[in-house]
Amino acid sequence: MTMAKKRGQNQEPMKLFYIFYSEERWNNWLATLRESDFEGDAEGEEMPEGFQVLKSFVEDITISVLKIVKLYQNERFTQEEAIAKLEGVEVIVMQPLPEDDEIAEIVDGVQLSLIALFASCKTFLEGEFEGETKDLVKEGRDVAAEDPEAALEIAARIGAQIIDGGKWSATFLKSKSEPTIFDEWLAEIETMVDAVKSLKKFDEEAGDAS
Repeated sequence: MTMAKKRGQNQEPMKLFYIFYSEERWNNWLATLRESDFEGDAEGEEMPEGFQVLKSFVEDITISVLKIVKLYQNERFTQEEAIAKLEGVEVIVMQPLPEDDEIAEIVDGVQLSLIALFASCKTFLEGEFEGETKDLVKEGRDVAAEDPEAALEIAARIGAQIIDGGKWSATFLKSKSEPTIFDEWLAEIETMVDAVKSLKKFDEEAGDAS
C-alpha cells in the first residue's frame, strides 16, 4: 500500500514576511521629536529630553536596518532581496522634511549620519571591505575635508567590518583635529556596534511580522 504524501511536502518554503520600517513608524517618531524639549534646564546636568529621544530614534532606525542584514546572514534573504529591502527603508528615513518644519535641521543632521549606515550595509552585502580599522580611521580623517565621497567609502568599509564581527574601540572617536562629517559617520558606526550585539540571536520564521 502506498503511503499518502504529507501535505505540502513538495511545496516551496513560505517567504519570510517582516516589516522592517514603515511610514507610520517614521511619522510617529517625528511627532515625538516635535513634542520633545531640546532646551532643558540651563542649570541642570541632565541631557535635555529631546536629545534622549533623538538617540533612541537613531538606535531604532539602526537596529531596523541591521535586521535586514542579519536575516541575509541567516540565509533568509538573497543578496538582491536584502538590497531591495534596505532601499525600501532608505526611501522612508532619508526623505527630506519641509524647511519650515521645526525639527527639519535636527532630522537633517540625523540623516547625514545615517548615510554611513546604509553605505555600510551595502558594502557588507557586496563583500569588499578589507583593511585594518585603525588605518582606515586615519585615512578617512585625512581625506574627509577634501574628498567626502572617498571618506564615505572608507566609513562604509569600517561599518561593514563591524557587521562582519570586526573589533571596535571607542578611541576611534577621539581626534585632535577639527571634527568633520567623517566623525559623524564614525559615531553612527559606534551605534551600529551596539545594535549588532543586540541582534546576535535575532532571527525570524516565515510568516512572522513586526
